[in-house]
Amino acid sequence: MGKSKEISQDLRKTIVDLHKSVSSLGAISKRLKVQCSSVQTIVRKYKHHGITQPLYHSGRRHTLAPRDECTLVRNVQINPRTTANADLVKMLETGTKVSISTVKGVLFNRKGRSARKKPLLQNRHKKAILRFATAHGDKDRIFWSNDIWSDEAKIELFGHNDHRYVWREKGEASKPKNTIPTVKHGGGSIMLWGCFAAGGTGALHKIDDIMREENYVDILKQYLKTSVRKLQFGHKWVFQMDNDPKHSSKDVAKWLKDNKVKLVEWPSQS
Repeated sequence: MGKSKEISQDLRKTIVDLHKSVSSLGAISKRLKVQCSSVQTIVRKYKHHGITQPLYHSGRRHTLAPRDECTLVRNVQINPRTTANADLVKMLETGTKVSISTVKGVLFNRKGRSARKKPLLQNRHKKAILRFATAHGDKDRIFWSNDIWSDEAKIELFGHNDHRYVWREKGEASKPKNTIPTVKHGGGSIMLWGCFAAGGTGALHKIDDIMREENYVDILKQYLKTSVRKLQFGHKWVFQMDNDPKHSSKDVAKWLKDNKVKLVEWPSQS
């Protein structure tokens, strides 16, 4: 069916003027030979917007109403781990006919990304971290200048074990630039212990065996004291380490006490 002829602006004004003169929609339609539905649309538009010109808009009309789009976005905000298919099922259950592409289009600005892995924090952990932050949030650089910070880190010798994305076209998955090389058995890794302070870096030690409490005591005996001398600390320095079970063992606690090492009260899971 061909496109219907557009009603001229003069005819639209005439319809509005006749309506103002208390003429019925049917009478206006019969007098001007215009479909009653068109007359009704023009009058309604004039009442709502105060104009008679057609409201043009570019592109296809939205499949979902603004309210449905807000509901879809709000569901994702409440539960970011949900999937587009799960959201589609919810929309269909409410009687809204929609496709998976429409759901993804509404959520375009919230692209799916790999979730970061963080330690599971219980309420006691959160309270302890909040107390530490509240007590030390206003401390200046001078306060932290005598602190020695330490930690262990595992370093992959070949590549990374994290999830990686590449931008590619369909059918280009096997191209060398779109692949991540791997080796058998993961290529190995090394474990390092190191420390640093505001004035510079301390010692860096490669851990050959499995880290146990006796190994950690040996590291403190040899490399912590070396780092203190290297960083030119006097007697007023504070040592930081996390709450790993090896660090909080009886042997480590005894060595720290015997050597009068003052510790930063570091909260767990931080």
